[in-house]
Order: sequence, then C-alpha cells, then structure tokens
Amino acid sequence: MIVLRNLTKVFRHGGRRKVVADNINLTIPSGVSVGLLGRNGAGKSTLIRMIAGLTAPTSGEILTDGQISFPVGISGAIHPDMTGAQNTRFVARIYGVETDALVRFVEDFAELGDHFHMPVRTYSSGMRGRLGFGINLGIQFDTYLIDEVTATGDADFVEKSRKLFRARTEKAGAIFVSHSIPQVRQMCDAGAVLSGGKLYYYPDVEDAIAAYETRAHG
Repeated sequence: MIVLRNLTKVFRHGGRRKVVADNINLTIPSGVSVGLLGRNGAGKSTLIRMIAGLTAPTSGEILTDGQISFPVGISGAIHPDMTGAQNTRFVARIYGVETDALVRFVEDFAELGDHFHMPVRTYSSGMRGRLGFGINLGIQFDTYLIDEVTATGDADFVEKSRKLFRARTEKAGAIFVSHSIPQVRQMCDAGAVLSGGKLYYYPDVEDAIAAYETRAHG
C-alpha cells in the first residue's frame, strides 16, 4: 500500500502560490489499479513524481511497504543521449534485475527495430512511450506508475500492451493517469480525483469517473 500522510506541495513563482497537494491524508490499497483523474494543471504528474520519489513534498510524507516503479510517461525517466538498450540496462541495474533478460523482453515487446540501438533523442514521442512502457512492465513491481501513456502502434500492439498491463496488475497495483475515460475504465478497478489540492479516493472506478465529470463540468 501507499500512504500519503499530511502531504503538501506548494509551488511559488513570480509572487504567485499554487497548491497542488493540500495536507492530503490517504491510503491507496495494495494490489489495486487506480485511475488518477483531474483537470489539466491539477497536479496529477506532480503527485506521481512525489510518489516515485522524483519530487520532494513541501511537507508531509509518502510511505510504502512495496517497490514502486519509475513513472512511465514523465520527462526525465529516460535519458535521451543513451540508446533504448542502454536505458534498459541502466534501469535493470538500478532495480537489481537481470540485464540481458530485460533487454530481450523490451526489444521484443517495444517493436522498435534498429531504433532500439539508437539514441532515444532520435525517437518519436510514441517510440519513447513504447520503450518506457516496455521497461516498466518488464520488471515485477508492487505498484506501477503510468502517466499519460497511450500505447501507439497498430491494434495488435495496443491490445498486447493492454493484456500485459492487466497481467502485471493481477499481482500488483498501479496508479494510472489518463484523460481517456474509456482507457481508465479498461485499465482500472478504482479511481481517485485530484481537485483543488485535495485527493478523493473511490473504490469503484465508475464512482470516480462520475465525480470527475461532475467537477469538470461544474
């Protein structure tokens, strides 16, 4: 599980103050795929970065009893001057998994062809997403963080990605950020809505979607 305890994040810029997380206290259960919903600018990516340990909160803390993945889709998770293969090996070493096995998995899954051995800065955004998605789901985590990644490619590749995500989350949890309501319905069991610095958790994803749509159109 992931425990957010008195979690607060405030940005100050040019004399302005923006509160992304306002003293949030919430426990996200283990083994649940949670769709994180909110308007543009609500702070969803910042929250994901805090859970991943990439961004420090202003105050409060985040506790977990499991291993959390790096966040797929967030800029900076993949080094642009390294090849896809080099990035894969680097992440494997960080998390202590067998490097050659992960490289073989990602090369097969991501379907990047020769680009797998080229610098990531030469990739399209879709190719970066496929690489990051493959690296992330190639490792067994307790919680997967997925931020605004839609698998790109033909229908077979999209279906392959969906099946892999669901297979992984049969034994693990996930926090899945997407503006695609059909995708959230397909991928998630529960939901959370970030609004005005507050985070509202719903055990049923349909309740979360209804709350999000009410706030979005309110």
